[in-house]
Amino acid sequence: MILQSLYNLSDDATEAQILDRLSFMRFLGLSIGDRVPDAKTIWLFREELKKAGIFLDLFVKFDRFLKANGFEAKKGQIVDATIVSVPKQRNKRKENEKIKSGKEIEEWSDNKRRQKDVDARWTKKNGKAYFGYKNHISVDVKNKFIRKFEVTDASVHDSRVFKELLDEDNTSGAVWADSAYRSYKNLWYLGLNGYRDHIQRKGKRNRPLSDREKKGNRTRSKISQGLSMYLVFNFKRLAI
Repeated sequence: MILQSLYNLSDDATEAQILDRLSFMRFLGLSIGDRVPDAKTIWLFREELKKAGIFLDLFVKFDRFLKANGFEAKKGQIVDATIVSVPKQRNKRKENEKIKSGKEIEEWSDNKRRQKDVDARWTKKNGKAYFGYKNHISVDVKNKFIRKFEVTDASVHDSRVFKELLDEDNTSGAVWADSAYRSYKNLWYLGLNGYRDHIQRKGKRNRPLSDREKKGNRTRSKISQGLSMYLVFNFKRLAI
């Protein structure tokens, strides 16, 4: 679960990377001769953790481990969201209508129900459609570790998950995010709770950004782009 969150991996990709990377196997305490859990096993395990109410306890324990080894959350935080695609569901139209309305499909057997993902949703980004979930994360600027996270279906807008991600234990109150998070509500919350706003500004139809605002955005983006490059670099390393 920790590796999935840190590297933004689907269940299938997690299985493949554990098989491919010795660093993942060492992290999980596995040797080359050990059996690796498949994607379905990983999914079932996560569902059991959710039902037991201990899913977040894993990350609390991991964060304590980081702090104990000198990796405190420092120099502010960056809030972002990434889409995690999952296999498309081959459901009938009436079945999808029931899923969206939160109704149970009585025709499904228990075995079939366990294999169906009824929580994922569709969304569009840059004109392309995706089916799955969103990882909403808060990363500390100094060490680039995820300190807080929330998972939603992919249709949830980034800005709807913001204050839940803010890490009060960071040594700095600075908060970076792209323009999707800029709203009066979020800015008001930051100011009220002692955080410093470094959220990208966005222009409007009748009010384009001024040169000063554009310059400010470029300054802010140096921090957030550093995170994007860091995540992309590590993800590419995983794919090699």
